[in-house]
Amino acid sequence: MTTEEYLSTIDALAVRPFPEVTYADASGGDGPEHHVRELQVSRDFWDDDGQAWGEAEADLQACLGDLAARLTTRWGHAFVVDLGPYLSAGYEGEPVPEPLDYLSQQVVSMQVWPLPDRGRWLALAIGQADKELPLILFAAVGRASALDLNTSGQS
Repeated sequence: MTTEEYLSTIDALAVRPFPEVTYADASGGDGPEHHVRELQVSRDFWDDDGQAWGEAEADLQACLGDLAARLTTRWGHAFVVDLGPYLSAGYEGEPVPEPLDYLSQQVVSMQVWPLPDRGRWLALAIGQADKELPLILFAAVGRASALDLNTSGQS
């Protein structure tokens, strides 16, 4: 896909109503509080000496950088959210709102743009569920309350 196609997907996620029930398909998942899409997925790394992983990571970082620059032009600078505390909370049996629970199992941190006029936030992140599995560039939208953002988009 091209940057314009990714931006079209992101724009659709930003305004699409959240469904009443959770579901997933090949490109991501949606639920009452979130949307998640896999914008770009690398190959797997079962037989990699590290070179293919490095190339795939560089490609995804370049794509993420391009998208982040475009979103920053629209919505201002993003802030970074460390997903480690959400992962720890989930492991300890505490409730973690979606899509933070799902993303924290694959992503270390995400860049977040508040969408205060919509009561939502949009995030981009690169993650990997395990070292042999593909790297994934995610786009996610969640309710402002999942990140404790007030209506102005500030936490």
